[in-house]
Amino acid sequence: MTSDTQNPEIKRSEERIDVLFYVQHLLGIGHQKRAATLTRAMNKAGLSVAFVSGGMNVPGLDTGSAEFYQLDPVRADGILFTELLDKNDQPIDKTFKAKRAQDLVDIYHATKPRLVLLEMFPFGRRQMRFELIPLLEAAKASEFSSKIVSSVRDILVKAPKPERLTEMLAWVDTHFDHVLIHGDQNLIPFDKTFHPARDIADKILYSGYVIDEKVDATPHPTDGIDEVLVSTGGGAVSERLIDAALSARKQSILKEKLWRILIGHSLPEKLFEKYKAQSDDNLIVERSRPDFTSLLANCALSISQGGYNTVMEVLRAGCPRVIVPYSGGLETEQTLRAKLLSEQNALTCVDEETLTGEKLATAMEKTLQKKQKPPSSLNTNGAENTATILANILNDNPLQQFLKNG
Repeated sequence: MTSDTQNPEIKRSEERIDVLFYVQHLLGIGHQKRAATLTRAMNKAGLSVAFVSGGMNVPGLDTGSAEFYQLDPVRADGILFTELLDKNDQPIDKTFKAKRAQDLVDIYHATKPRLVLLEMFPFGRRQMRFELIPLLEAAKASEFSSKIVSSVRDILVKAPKPERLTEMLAWVDTHFDHVLIHGDQNLIPFDKTFHPARDIADKILYSGYVIDEKVDATPHPTDGIDEVLVSTGGGAVSERLIDAALSARKQSILKEKLWRILIGHSLPEKLFEKYKAQSDDNLIVERSRPDFTSLLANCALSISQGGYNTVMEVLRAGCPRVIVPYSGGLETEQTLRAKLLSEQNALTCVDEETLTGEKLATAMEKTLQKKQKPPSSLNTNGAENTATILANILNDNPLQQFLKNG
């Protein structure tokens, strides 16, 4: 059940919250989904959580029993993240930023968290420093003695300027007790995409990969069985993949099978209806579904983008898989992850920049001809391990076992 929304001005009991978890998604919804999975794991481990969302509404987001705080939402203006827009698609100004910053500090004082968990910052979300630096300064000045932890995915987008790396290190040194990497060092060590990691090695912990173990209670009994399943994550940057899949269907060795294309809610309704109008007896076009993992487990072959959550879910499902990593704008993270896993024969990777229906159909055929296998030692206990790590931090317990792998 999705938790109730709390407003900053709502008075709470004097009891301190265990974890204040700040999450800001700007384009896709993967950050929110992963954060929700972590929040439920924390709840299961007995930790109380205040979940602070700074992005647009994500339908069906399940944050368990967490207190949910929604800041005035913002999103990126496009794939280059040059500007932040409000819910009316207007650029935000200094007044808007000042209100958000004050609201966030007010939430901190209302919840009195024992630990503050910041998703991506300071290794990403630099656009939000107008509110995160005041939050960190408020935490340092308070009598609550909150621990400060950064929650980071396995791969970072390359910093555009060398001085940004220096800035990140300075913020970690000044404000953070730990940096929690939701990955496996045996596959992708943090210094693979953050080269100065050795300078903060004493603060780095690995949780393993985070996979949503929540299974829809009422999956459709036949949907997905022996289908070609095309999924597009949140849908914001999905048109190239959808177009290629529709073209590949006509020339694929699987053209006689039922094809199902799942489109995220971030794709505008007008475009969604354009694709849906192409449906026929062997093609279903629909919005993303909560039983996605059940469909994956049943399908003949999966075609998807290369986001963190989707790749982990596809690997767990064990179905034949083709990944087309999104590479627009400044994104490098999906391509690196997919290529590293492709080198281990864990998946088939197709370059998005040169993607055509013919190339996708060829990749599908090659995938069916070879036996793929996920990395044998890949740590996928990231959600449970994160809850354990945070509990240990709160209780001042040893963290040695998580210094190398979660």
